[in-house]
Amino acid sequence: MRMILVGPPGAGKGTQAARLVETYKIPHISSGDMLRAAVKEGTNLGKEADTFMKAGKLVPDDVVIGMILERVAKPDCANGFMLDGFPRTRPQAEALDTAMTKANVKLDAVVLIEVPDQLLEERACGRRSDPETGLIYHLKYNPPPPEIAERLVHRKDDTVEAVTTRVQKYHSETEPIVPYYQNKGILERVDGVGDPDEITKRITAVLKS
Repeated sequence: MRMILVGPPGAGKGTQAARLVETYKIPHISSGDMLRAAVKEGTNLGKEADTFMKAGKLVPDDVVIGMILERVAKPDCANGFMLDGFPRTRPQAEALDTAMTKANVKLDAVVLIEVPDQLLEERACGRRSDPETGLIYHLKYNPPPPEIAERLVHRKDDTVEAVTTRVQKYHSETEPIVPYYQNKGILERVDGVGDPDEITKRITAVLKS
C-alpha cells in the first residue's frame, strides 16, 4: 500500500499515521524527518538541502522530491509506504506525480482526513504536552493523569489565532491538491470526527474497498 496522508492541522494525522504503518507494516515517511535524516547521513541531496537550511531558506521542491524517491527505493518500502507532510501545494503534487511516474512508483491512495474548522481550533487549543515524556494530552478528549497535570505545557502555536492562521493557510495552499488527486481517482475521503479508533476503522475500510 503506497499512500499519502493529508488533512488540516489538528486533524489527527500523526495519530492515524502511527496506527496505519503498524497495520500495513510499512514505513512512515515524514518529509521533515526525512530531510533531517538525509542531512545527518550526508547524502548528496542531504548536503544540498543543508546548504539551503543553513541559509534560512526553504529546501526546493526538486530536492525534497529527489529525497522522497531515494527513500521509497529502499528495501523497507518494497510493500509500500506512507508519505506525510508533502505535497503541501498543487504544483508540488504535480511535480511529485511526474517524478514518481518516471521512477515507476505508483500511488495507491491519498487519504484525506476531514475535520470542521471549529473542531480543529477546539482540539488544538486543548492540547497540552508533557515536557518530560513528550506525550501529548487533551484537556477534553485525552485528559492527563491528575499527578502530572501541573507540569504540562500549552504550546505557543496552539492559540486560537495561531490555529486559525494555520487552517487558513491549509485551505488556500494545500486544499487545491484534493481535486487534483480526486481527478486521478485515488482520493479517499474520511470523516475525522470521533474517537481515534473509529477513524482508524474508517480509513482501513476505505482502503479495502
